[in-house]
Amino acid sequence: MRGSLYSALVASAALLADTASAQTWSRCNPLNSNSCPADTALGMSIDVDFRQGQVNSFATSGSPTYDGDGVKFTVSRGGDAPQLASLFYIMFGKVEITLKTAPGAGIVSSVVLQSDDLDEIDMEWLGAEPGQMQSNYFGKGQTTTYNRGQFHDVSNTQSDFITYTVDWTKDRIIWLVGGTAVRTLNYNDAESNQYPQTPMQVKFGAWSGGDPSNSPGTIKWAEGPTDYSKGPFTMTVQSLVVTDYSTGKEYRYKDTSGSWESIEAVDGQINGNADGSSVTVTATAAGTTATANIPVGIVRDDSSATSTQTGWPWVATASASQGAIPSGWTMNSEGKIVPMNSAGSLHVSHTLLVLAPMLAGVMAFAGRLF
Repeated sequence: MRGSLYSALVASAALLADTASAQTWSRCNPLNSNSCPADTALGMSIDVDFRQGQVNSFATSGSPTYDGDGVKFTVSRGGDAPQLASLFYIMFGKVEITLKTAPGAGIVSSVVLQSDDLDEIDMEWLGAEPGQMQSNYFGKGQTTTYNRGQFHDVSNTQSDFITYTVDWTKDRIIWLVGGTAVRTLNYNDAESNQYPQTPMQVKFGAWSGGDPSNSPGTIKWAEGPTDYSKGPFTMTVQSLVVTDYSTGKEYRYKDTSGSWESIEAVDGQINGNADGSSVTVTATAAGTTATANIPVGIVRDDSSATSTQTGWPWVATASASQGAIPSGWTMNSEGKIVPMNSAGSLHVSHTLLVLAPMLAGVMAFAGRLF
């Protein structure tokens, strides 16, 4: 019996080690290389309730915390920029996120869809503007103009949990608040070569654009400076539903064009899940277009600050997380990565991750017994 226990613990530790070692790889822009690694495809829909705790299909940067309200992203001091970033990508799809935004002058709450070639779809909220949301988009990392952002009136963003949605197809992007469309961007109306159309990773979190160490342009956009003595400042995400409109195991760039037609769905089909054509909502409230004087996300005099057009995170100590689902593992409908032979169980992988330190201690103790 002791031998069986020890073998089981060793096997559990091996699974954990494999997961950790397989979830990191270097970034590569497919516009500049034909040898970039493929992106792990979601290929389905997941419904994540962060009130139930952490899920391992999102990599962590900084120190998000969890409680009965969901996952919290707290900015307490300079350099804080907690975030979660999906280990998977979607190729067209829908992201529905229920959250309360962070208060505080200079504090920014962000939800970003971003691809390896720097296509980007954004939603951002400034802590100094509790009645407003900003929407924006970029293509291929180009920042030649800054007139793509819009402002939208939204009441009680810091006190109420509100569901915000991005619905993205090859033909249009719709931003929705509480089920009401506030903006529609059609492919033909986007700036030239700027319509986002390549596999997207989902990232969300909070950061301080108003940190005194940032450039004057960044601080001005974020309506800072940030006074950390009035904090901490917390963004809370209750739940997240992500639907991939394509299917397959991976998304590969077949060339360096950056067009959606160049994306291959390995063992699947682009738009194989749903092409979004059944979604007929259109924007019922026009936002205010940002001008060169009041830009969204990044400002003209700070265009070299970062390759991420939202400017998130601005601070040098924060880093975006990326990764991949390890071989032999799969994701279930709750967004949890589990061994393929345990895909029917909703708790195996999460339990192993939570118990990892205890397992290590038990293994050390068991080793002394044999």
